[in-house]
Amino acid sequence: MVEANNAKNWRTVPPPCVGYVWRYMAWGQYTRDVAGVTDQIAAYASQVPAGDDGLDAWVFDVDDTSLSNLFYYQAKQFGAYDPVAFKNWASKAICPGVPGMAQLFQTLKGRGFRVFILSGRDEQTLGSSTATNLVAAGFAGYDRLIMRRAEYRGVSSVVFKSAMRRQLVEEEGYRIRGNVGDQWSDLQGDFLGDRVFKVPNPMYFVP
Repeated sequence: MVEANNAKNWRTVPPPCVGYVWRYMAWGQYTRDVAGVTDQIAAYASQVPAGDDGLDAWVFDVDDTSLSNLFYYQAKQFGAYDPVAFKNWASKAICPGVPGMAQLFQTLKGRGFRVFILSGRDEQTLGSSTATNLVAAGFAGYDRLIMRRAEYRGVSSVVFKSAMRRQLVEEEGYRIRGNVGDQWSDLQGDFLGDRVFKVPNPMYFVP
């Protein structure tokens, strides 16, 4: 119910479900499901060659699309989001990569696509650590890391990410061929691109 977004306005994984979420994430099914997504993306990208003008692009989310926060949420028993605790965790720049996503990223780069990393993390407080973590996790060579600046604090993820994609498309002329995220709010709004692909994440929901 959580992953399907049928359960609304929840702040924590219900206690009876914690064990199910942990087993799904840690015992192999999550990795297999992510592999299914990356295989679909690679197959689609192979049919949409990048043009010679360098304007064909992909957009990747950060948290639990590119970088995994499983260890953080496991330690909290998948409890309510705590912005101070999460900032402390993210500032350590020790998140491992989501399985298979760095390889997919390198495949897309090798095929001539530009790859933009679009995150709702705060640029001022987490910009440097996020950039460091992405490189350490295998995402070296991304074209730009786009994060939430002061003027977008307090607005929804859909509004913020739509505005950033609009800038890429309308102001800079990029063609977004694919958009990858773990939250529906990564994949809703305007200027989504030709295709969207959702990575599974039963740990939390960002409206």
